[in-house]
This record gives sequence, C-alpha cells and structure tokens, in this order.
Amino acid sequence: MDEQTLTLPWGNEELSLSLPDDWHLAGVLEPSTWPGVKGAMDHVRRSLMDPIGSPRLSDLARAGMRVALVIDDLSRPTPVARVLPAVLEELELGGVRREDVTLVLALGLHRPMTGEEIAQRTGEPEPEGLRWENHDCDDPDRLTFLGTTQRGTPVWVNTTVAQADLVVSIGCIEPHAIASFGGGYKNLVPGVAGRETVAHNHSLNCTPDTFNMVGQPIERNPMRLDLEDAGRMLESLVFIVNTVLNSDLQVIRVVSGDPVAAHRQGAQTSAELYGVQVPRLADVVITDSHPMDQDLRQGVKALANTVRAARPGGVQITLVRAEEGVGVFGLADRRMPLGRRALKAISPLLLRLVPRLKMEGEEDRFFLYFALQAMRHCTLLIYAPTIPAEVRASLPFVQFVDSPEEAISRARDLLRGTAEVVVFPHGGSTYPILPQR
Repeated sequence: MDEQTLTLPWGNEELSLSLPDDWHLAGVLEPSTWPGVKGAMDHVRRSLMDPIGSPRLSDLARAGMRVALVIDDLSRPTPVARVLPAVLEELELGGVRREDVTLVLALGLHRPMTGEEIAQRTGEPEPEGLRWENHDCDDPDRLTFLGTTQRGTPVWVNTTVAQADLVVSIGCIEPHAIASFGGGYKNLVPGVAGRETVAHNHSLNCTPDTFNMVGQPIERNPMRLDLEDAGRMLESLVFIVNTVLNSDLQVIRVVSGDPVAAHRQGAQTSAELYGVQVPRLADVVITDSHPMDQDLRQGVKALANTVRAARPGGVQITLVRAEEGVGVFGLADRRMPLGRRALKAISPLLLRLVPRLKMEGEEDRFFLYFALQAMRHCTLLIYAPTIPAEVRASLPFVQFVDSPEEAISRARDLLRGTAEVVVFPHGGSTYPILPQR
C-alpha cells in the first residue's frame, strides 16, 4: 500500500484518505496493542474478590439496604452487560434482594435511554426484579442538595442515589479532555448531578492552564478534584467497578473498590495504554472520532484529545462519524453573532469574559472557552457528514468540509508547501505526550 494512503476506522466501515506527495507522514499514533483478557466476566469476578482500598462488596452489602446501581449510558463503551451479573451476585451474597436495587442511568446532560436501549446495555431483556430510572438533571423534585464544595460548586445529586445506603457505580476509565480521565466519582458527578452542579464544576477548568487536561495528572486538575469532593458528600457507601478497554473495546483490566484509590490505579493503566509520544509538533494533525462515534458531542473529543499535537498556526483535521447526528450539544443550539474572523480577532477579550458568563446553567461555558482557545491555536477543519447545515453555521470556531479530500486541499492551501503530519486513528481515546522542552 502507498504509504501516503491512510485507512481509518469509520463506524463499522473504513475511510481512506490520501496525503499529498510532498507531505511527510511523521507517525500514525496508535494506542498500545494490549490484548483483551480471556473470560472478561471471570476477570470482573476476580476484581470484585480483591477490591482496592475497600472491603469486598459482599461485605459492604446488608439485607434491607437500598442500593443504587449507577451505570453510564450509550455514549460510553463500558461493557455493562459483562459487569452487571457479577455485581448482582456480590450484592445477593451480602443479602441484598433485587427488589431493593434501583438501576440509575448516569446520563449527565445526555438524552434519556429507552427501555430497549437499557435492555441492550444490561444484557437482560427485562432486568428481573430491578427498578430503573433515567437521571434527569433538570427535575428539582428528583434532586437532593448535599452542600457546596470547597471550590464553590453547589452539589445537587439524583435523589435515589442520595438516599441509597449503598451506591455501586459501573463505568469505564478513558482519557477525558476536562477530567483527565473518566471513571471513578465522575459517574456520579456529573453523571447523576443537577445541571447547575455540572455547569459550575466544568467551568473550573476555564483557565489557560487547565482548558485541556486530557491525560494530565489528576492532582493538578481542579475539575476532577472538585467532582471527587462532591462525590464524598454522599452519606452512602460508594463502591466502583470500572473497566479499562483497549482500542478494540476489549477488557484489559477491571478495578473495583474505593472510588478514588481504585480509580487512580485504573487511570494509570489507561495512561499507559492511550498516551502516545509525539516525535515533534506537527504542521497537520489528522484525527478520527473512533471509538467515540455516537454523535457530534462525543466525536469532538477527538479534536480535544489531540489538538495539542499541532504546532501553533498549524492545521487539525477531525473526522467525526456522529452516527446519531448532533446529540446533546448546547453550543450547536446557539447562533453566534460573529463570524470566524471577527470571533478570532476578539477572542482574547472573550476568553477573559467567558468564566463569568451566565449560560442557563449549561456546561457550555467550558465548551465555549475550549473552542476559543483551540481556534486561536490552529485552523480546525471538521468532516462530519451527518451534521446539518444550520448546526454547522452555529459553530464558527471550526470550518466544516464536505469531504476528507476538501480538508486536505484546504490544509495544503493554508500551509503552501511541505508539511509534517501525524495521524490519530483512535482520536476519541488517544492523546499525545508532547516532547520535553
């Protein structure tokens, strides 16, 4: 195969992309090729028998306890159906009846899941004996106020979770642009938090030093530390079961136990898997949304994860599958009053104002801040064919193109000559480790 022709994942298909002959392909940066474990469900059971920083779940559980079993939604690749049976076994071993367990969908600000989707997620056509509910971040009658964190976040949490005696959170640990890594307490805040809580927590990273924290040390991440403070406000016992998956979405590790201690070990594994060394900053970064292919909101994680690999003034090309279209993405619903050039010209002023903007309790302050910083850094080209024209017009931070070939052509016109190129085929989960200065 011609080394200038790339084949990238595109949902269940592949996408081919040809580079100009005078561009130099400096690297196709893939996650580490760790094989999946054999017998994933047995691996979950072994993890539950040897939890990190916590007694075993069956020792925490007691007859008569109200248990909130929190699972993430379809925007995450967590193999819930492989984890849930072992978790229910542990609870039953401790004396908890199924009728005392409520399944809570950690939707954050995402759309509700249908009964069919929940059945698909859990692997049980009708989860026998389990009540379930979609979290609603906007229903005050279903939220409980726990207090305010040291960083000023008002903590509103799903009432079923707040009133539970035991909370078990099933999720996955993957690189995350705001929180460093997913998983841990993040399945609770923002997963089952109120909109006001999510908005304030996300806005903590609206600073030049913290707007892009993917893969960065948790100890220096205000947003992550804040959500962990919020999670500790629960009076309930909290126990996590978090998976780490390879780029083929196979389980490579399961960590169970304390929501901080277990999470830290899982995050270290995720960093070893998805952090990739960049030989040098590139003129052109090409990144693919895989495996975050559900919608635009998830797909732009590929942009957020990898934009640091582009040199200042370079070009980033992001290929977004967005199988369900836009998804819940507040910035796409707000028509900006300025075009791209004007927006970029006044971006230094806007960046000082954004942390203080009132945006209807949305987390959009962070997205706006990030978008302004990213557009100042380099030219952002996006190929996302499922996104309608009116949504494209509302996002002047980026330039939408109608084909990958158009993206290459525009980048070539901007750079006018040879270019160093790096490619992230799994940009939805991979992040660059930059050269030491």
